[in-house]
Amino acid sequence: MSIRVRLRGVGAGLGRWVSYAGYLQKWLVLGTFIGIIAGLGAVAFYSLLRLASHVFLGLIGGYFVPQPAAEDGFLGTPHFPTWWLIPIIVCLGGLLSGAIVYIFAPEAEGHGTNAAIDAVHRNPRMIRSRAVIVKMIASAITIGSGGSGGREGPTAQISAGFGSLLARTLNLSPEDGRIAVSMGIGSGIGAIFGAPLGGAVLAAGIIYREDFEVKALVPGLISSSVGYTVWGLFQGFTPLFGYTASNYRFDQPIQLLWFAVIGVAAGLVGLAYAKSYYSIAGLSKRLQVPRMLRPAIGGLAVGLLALAVPQVLGTGYGWVQQALDRSTLMALPLWIVLVLPFAKILATSLSIGTGGSGGIFGPGIVIGGFAGSALWRLVEPLGQGMGVPLSPAPFVIVGMMACFGAIARAPLAVMLMVAEMTGTLTILGPAMVAVGIAYLMVRRTDATIYRSQLLDRTEAQSARLHIGLPLLGRVGVAEAAVKPRVLLTTDMTVSNAITQLETAFVPGAPAVDTDGRFQGTVYMAVLRKLTADDDTTIERCVDAAAPTVSDGADLGEAIDALPEGHGWLTVLDDEHRVSGILAIGDVVRAYHATLRSDERIVAQVSADSGITYIRMAQSSPLAGHTLAERGLPDGVIVLSVRRGEEALLAAGSVELCAGDLVSVLAPVNMLAAVRALLAPG
Repeated sequence: MSIRVRLRGVGAGLGRWVSYAGYLQKWLVLGTFIGIIAGLGAVAFYSLLRLASHVFLGLIGGYFVPQPAAEDGFLGTPHFPTWWLIPIIVCLGGLLSGAIVYIFAPEAEGHGTNAAIDAVHRNPRMIRSRAVIVKMIASAITIGSGGSGGREGPTAQISAGFGSLLARTLNLSPEDGRIAVSMGIGSGIGAIFGAPLGGAVLAAGIIYREDFEVKALVPGLISSSVGYTVWGLFQGFTPLFGYTASNYRFDQPIQLLWFAVIGVAAGLVGLAYAKSYYSIAGLSKRLQVPRMLRPAIGGLAVGLLALAVPQVLGTGYGWVQQALDRSTLMALPLWIVLVLPFAKILATSLSIGTGGSGGIFGPGIVIGGFAGSALWRLVEPLGQGMGVPLSPAPFVIVGMMACFGAIARAPLAVMLMVAEMTGTLTILGPAMVAVGIAYLMVRRTDATIYRSQLLDRTEAQSARLHIGLPLLGRVGVAEAAVKPRVLLTTDMTVSNAITQLETAFVPGAPAVDTDGRFQGTVYMAVLRKLTADDDTTIERCVDAAAPTVSDGADLGEAIDALPEGHGWLTVLDDEHRVSGILAIGDVVRAYHATLRSDERIVAQVSADSGITYIRMAQSSPLAGHTLAERGLPDGVIVLSVRRGEEALLAAGSVELCAGDLVSVLAPVNMLAAVRALLAPG
């Protein structure tokens, strides 16, 4: 019997045990397993990264980057022994990383945390084990050669990938699979940063922009604690930046004003980070060069930038360590301190946004720390009498919390993580002012550094439905709605309304005024509770908040508008008149009809067909129109639409835009016509 067959048998047995185990037993066991892998994965990647950095920058370039306190606190080489080698080394690292990713696992490019969040929402079983290994190697090369990236992305993908493996092997339910992958994200990041509490909270908060997955919190506490313990056994338990401001005491209320200023600055810098990263990522994808060469171009640009600002190389944690200390920060030229946040933003965007492999969590924290140090240098001459602390550490720490906590949409988790990384819990109280202001600024723009995040649990549930039933967006409500059996008027008596509802065998009906405009819904259950005279009207029984949907919407929007527990809703036209009723049965019927129609279309596509990828041009007559408007010829099927970092399902509600990469299946003799339609000229 082969090893694979034996493993499948063991997995099946454990899967049966998990399905019958209680909540505590299940998550104690799964959380422990995920935590062990998170800790070991963090140790393995850290060792690989140190090796790559030693070989590329150390042995070849003769340059050693500064290290944080927990990693010996080395101040780094004061200058480049051979300056012209630095751009070549970073470029070479990008080239090797791009080649490895392109050949073995294209999905491993970029930052791994976004891919793991996407797996939570789309399919917790989708993370390939190969992608995890490729991510480790490619990220170690990218960052070790000087590329600006964070080491948390690969570690998050390692443990999230193991959670995905458990979901496949043990046949976990979709809900348990999502929790397992979320735990992996949090415990992996918590382990590599030595921040278990922050990692546990991150597991529950990182997947949404404005919500919290409560079910992942307690299991996340277990996995993150175990991961941190495993990491500490190998690397020690000293906070990453040491006990930097452990003596800090908030005893000057005027400091709240400075923390508020930090919040404003951190919010703006965070927005600049997200905007720059995705702008450069989008520009990179439009470059007419092979995909595997793009990280090399980004690496070359980072290497050239490092000749002027060497602090952009690598993770930057060692430079943050120096910014936390007054003497080393004051030794840096003022212009360097002021330009550092923006230089690091540019370097990270060029390293990871062009397809290099690494995380963007760590650089986000570094960027926030640099922003705090820059602000401290500007106001330091005002002195302690104006509430400016003697040490820059409070400004740097709060900057780290506010900047990335806001743009990652995980303010509480990042606050806790930075506090653990700096051994400074006393600063949490006043820091909340900065974090709150920065978060509210970012929230107004709806921006986030993780575009796979969904708004909240309600949107996540809707998204899972659309993924499972991708044709919902193609079917219009008007096609599925039926004529209402009963249409009540608000001047109708209660007894008459009950009679009409009983005769039609319906639990309720829409009610309109004397002009025929919709006023709400009347339910039989409400009418039966009334002791009414013959002349009592139903006007006071109308539920004006009853669910409705426009007749121009699609079935996906209709289901989103349908509250839990309701079986139907009223369809209204533009003049607020009732045009139909849409029940769950009508949705199913229309969906099946669309499926049968698509089967006929597919049957018409001959065997002599091909798939082509076409970049939408601004001059295309289909630009600005949805797929449901059927501008393509019969026999042509749109498979997917890729827009920047997003891969969109070919739903009818998808509006085609210039720059979209459209995947089309069509007969070979029609491909030229389709290309002329999507990209004329």
